[in-house]
Amino acid sequence: MSYLDIETEKVEPVVKELNVLLANYNIYYQNLRGFHWNVLGKNFFDLHEKFEELYTDARIKIDEIAERILTLRHHPESMFTEYFKLSKVEETSSLTSDRKMVEHILTNHELILKQMSKVVKKAEEADDEGTIDMMGGYIASLEKVSWMLDAWSKDTRDQL
Repeated sequence: MSYLDIETEKVEPVVKELNVLLANYNIYYQNLRGFHWNVLGKNFFDLHEKFEELYTDARIKIDEIAERILTLRHHPESMFTEYFKLSKVEETSSLTSDRKMVEHILTNHELILKQMSKVVKKAEEADDEGTIDMMGGYIASLEKVSWMLDAWSKDTRDQL
């Protein structure tokens, strides 16, 4: 793996954690698709559009994570049977209220952010700057979206 300037044995724990993140994102993506298809009520227009924005972003990240694993000279997991074994994010029914959908998304974000932190830790141990850089952008973006969804779920009389 000379073109990366990373020791092969140091990268294996990074790949393991990236595969968990990939699994999390795949289940999260499908949850978002279900929410997008099934949201009802007075918030339909706003949430239908937001859910599409979120699943489009997730689809891009899924591809980037898989390509990062390939860049590290490993194969990404690609079967849902493996995703279900690895993922901390659980699939959920999309036949629920808009508020419950947003709550579920925020729970998924918490799990994904925790996994991103694990990836960063392993990448730091491996001196894998590419993965660290990638995760930094992902973390900042997901934290901002989480803040916005949390703000949406509050009453206008609430405070942070």
